[in-house]
Amino acid sequence: MRSSGIVEFVCEGSPFEMGLAQGTALREKIHAARTMLASLEAFRLAQPHWMPYRCYRWIAEQKARRWLASAFQQQPADMLQRLAGIAVGANVSLPAISLFSALDPLISSVSGCTACPGACSAVAVRSRRSATGEPMIAHNFDFLPIVQPFYVVRESRPHSGLRAFEFTTAPFAGAVDGLNEAGLCITYDYAFATDVPTAPAPPISMAIASALQNCRTVGEAANWIASQPRWGGALLMLADADGDIASLELSSMRDHLRRPADGEDVLTHSNAFSSPSLRDVQIADDAVYTDRAPTPLRGRRFHQSSEERDRRFQQLLQRTPVFGPEELGALMADHGPDNLPGDFTLCVHGSYWYTTACFQFFPRSRRMCVAYDTACRAQFQEVTWS
Repeated sequence: MRSSGIVEFVCEGSPFEMGLAQGTALREKIHAARTMLASLEAFRLAQPHWMPYRCYRWIAEQKARRWLASAFQQQPADMLQRLAGIAVGANVSLPAISLFSALDPLISSVSGCTACPGACSAVAVRSRRSATGEPMIAHNFDFLPIVQPFYVVRESRPHSGLRAFEFTTAPFAGAVDGLNEAGLCITYDYAFATDVPTAPAPPISMAIASALQNCRTVGEAANWIASQPRWGGALLMLADADGDIASLELSSMRDHLRRPADGEDVLTHSNAFSSPSLRDVQIADDAVYTDRAPTPLRGRRFHQSSEERDRRFQQLLQRTPVFGPEELGALMADHGPDNLPGDFTLCVHGSYWYTTACFQFFPRSRRMCVAYDTACRAQFQEVTWS
């Protein structure tokens, strides 16, 4: 393995030992993240005006702990053990760590419109659309700048399973994006799903980490993730060393795997479902953020950003027949036809969401490139499986 320094720590061993390593290495970041919650408007919106913040946070933490404990009753508790290790290593309570995991699926919930997905975008190319013939994925992770200081890339070395480089946040046991030693790549965009699981279920980020540990191909990973109980909505872009690429659409109860149409070697998605089955449980096309949403989003139509970015993807793909890393970088750095960055461009410079991290994945050569910045300013650092 060759690393440029972007990998902050290695977690190895049993699930608890892996969590312990993470909590110990990231103790300061985890404590700072807990302090940051007081400034996170999406979290504070549900706080009763008469309730002191510390009491509100304590109640939320206790609810999150009970939710996770119930979510893992009927399945292996590896991720719950990993969370317990993070809590011990960071010297915080398990309820405090559990709250961060509960916030993950709430980001993709539209219940009450108090939290909402970011504006992430992803593209995968292969074969004739790839300058080298190697499959490639590019991903813009658009989120809140207040959370950016807590981003990390970890190297996971489970006693049983595949090693992986995983992008996540300091308190998370799950993964947002990742590349394992077999060449499987997964990236995560939030989606606007309205269905909810029939019983408490883990967040999708935990299913991603589990798939990276257990799967080698797109097909294996799609089947694995779709079979897991989960809470939230997502569009996952997947690629593997064999050249397969696919977009996996997920809600809490439904899934659909989309591959390129015959004769095409490219896929894109933002935050909107394309399959009829998933669109049935997606928030209505004319829905708008209410006054229970973060202030900059109120009155805005939910799907406007996704529609404009999806439309721009198609325009740009027609102009560039073949993509290498530079072309992918330029695509994801696009600021629209007028070159004016904003809320609805592929490289987001928004009033609420912002492109806070960028990734390129090369599954055949087992490389992952990372920049914690907007796509238009990205200076990638690389990690590679030797």
